[in-house]
Amino acid sequence: MSPDFHQIRLNAEPAQQYDGHGQKPNVAVCLAAYNGVAFIAEQLGSIMAQTGVDLHLFVSVDCSSDGTEDKLLNWAATESRLILLPFGQRFGGASRNFYRLLRDVDLGEFDYLCFADQDDLWHPEKLSRACQLMKETTAAGYSSNFTAFWPSGKERVVNKAWSQRKWDFLFESAGPGCTYVLHSSLALALQKLVREADSSLLRIDYHDWLAYAFARSRNYPWVIDNWSSMKYRQHAYNQIGVNSGWRAFLLRAKKILSGYGFEQSRLIAEVIGISAAPIVRRGLQGGRLGFLWLALASRQCRRRPLDQLWFFVSCILSALFKPKLRDGV
Repeated sequence: MSPDFHQIRLNAEPAQQYDGHGQKPNVAVCLAAYNGVAFIAEQLGSIMAQTGVDLHLFVSVDCSSDGTEDKLLNWAATESRLILLPFGQRFGGASRNFYRLLRDVDLGEFDYLCFADQDDLWHPEKLSRACQLMKETTAAGYSSNFTAFWPSGKERVVNKAWSQRKWDFLFESAGPGCTYVLHSSLALALQKLVREADSSLLRIDYHDWLAYAFARSRNYPWVIDNWSSMKYRQHAYNQIGVNSGWRAFLLRAKKILSGYGFEQSRLIAEVIGISAAPIVRRGLQGGRLGFLWLALASRQCRRRPLDQLWFFVSCILSALFKPKLRDGV
């Protein structure tokens, strides 16, 4: 059973320099791209402008139709830190693209691993601050708040730095994967899991949720920074955007009644090897009574108080309407 972790709150001032015995941390940045020509140049620029770290950027492209591959080839011709994985594969989703990166990139020579989307904007000290705070708190995993921004110019800081709960990792990620930084000890263990997993892995639609769940289930300490490390672009083609407004509410309600979210939780529990834990065996695998049991445990299943309430309502609705889960009862 996973211990009851607490979230370490950190001040909002960015670290200026990381002095790991006089050496900059060596960071592998893994970026998954697909039809990203509209924004990827800005994102590449913000990644290459990171201060206080040595980095190499590995890019995997889901076969695109807008010239993304040509744009990247032009960048790679003049930027030695940009490494392109062979083109031509069709993944059909960001998570499968990230799983390819986790399988194929040699992480052995790096101190840290982080994920990147193709259309965001990173603050220059994003990685150096993360490495410094992980060193100070002995955390193996890091994520942070972020600033959502829209074409209209609207911006909003999204707070993810709520205190971690005993079982939150089975029901939500630590935030967007593009804010994650993983210490090499965690990154290599996660890579081993991905390389050895069977086809069930490809049914997990959120690589970031899987990474967080794996870390917490294996007792790797995780810190959620209350500083906004990046600008998270919102547009019509986001695979995952900011959950706000009535449209997002209705989409979430539809997914709950279909059993999708709980099915993802069960798949993650299976892949990371904790299907025998009470929260899974008694809750997720317990049918109608299991959903009622989860409702009573809602404060331990989500971090934000409002999400705890939403989780409680979701469990009650699921108990009443009994969504169909794989191998469920």
